[in-house]
Amino acid sequence: MTLNINKPLRVAPVEISARETASSFAVRSPRLLAWRSALTARMSGPGGAYNVGNLIGLCQGITAQILISGDLNQLLWTGAPAAISHYLTGNFAAIAMTSATAIFFASGEIYHRAWNGRLKPRENLNRLGDFLSGVGAVCLGLALFELGHPLLALTSGLLHSVGKFGSACHRSGVRILNLSEYGPDPFRVMVLLSRLPALIAAGTGLCASLFKFEVEQPQHWSTPASLLVCYLLWSWADLLLFRSSQPRAARDHSAG
Repeated sequence: MTLNINKPLRVAPVEISARETASSFAVRSPRLLAWRSALTARMSGPGGAYNVGNLIGLCQGITAQILISGDLNQLLWTGAPAAISHYLTGNFAAIAMTSATAIFFASGEIYHRAWNGRLKPRENLNRLGDFLSGVGAVCLGLALFELGHPLLALTSGLLHSVGKFGSACHRSGVRILNLSEYGPDPFRVMVLLSRLPALIAAGTGLCASLFKFEVEQPQHWSTPASLLVCYLLWSWADLLLFRSSQPRAARDHSAG
């Protein structure tokens, strides 16, 4: 018995509507939008700018330490744990720098919570962020002095800490000595000026590494370039904090 099939099988085409094809993306898009909005909110304001700079500086320092201490005869990541441990806790300067970085991350988070979704910050949180940043600046100054950078220790450490502690203790809108209340906050100005020597040093180091005009062997361009980006981000965050020192903001705080 044989079975002959002479007629071809016909399958009716299945049409998928545009609504059904878009439904698969409709589930993901709210999550994507939520992640995007959360990331944007996290990176906005002075706290976000501070912590983005902190993260760039930390990653660059760890990466440079791994590359410097790496053995050419071994895989790069085999010596990574020892290199990271040495970078974070290898000596007094490393411990002081690690402490400063951790405190700066904490102060950046406090700044974020103080400014999150607000044109004017929560004053108590903003002043707490100033205080923590001043403590971090003290640790940074100790690390820079131990590493043989006395000028940066005086500016990025001492001048920065005085400005931050002054901002933490000074209430917005209250006159300092005979200075006008409508002028810029002198403590915020001190913090901003403390960035200038480091910006000059990073810019000079970047030019030296790119154009090879140093007598000694110049460092790789990525180190001063990342430092320059960090200090620009931190300076931008310093400028954003000036809004909390305006007399109008102080009146709004007292009214609330």
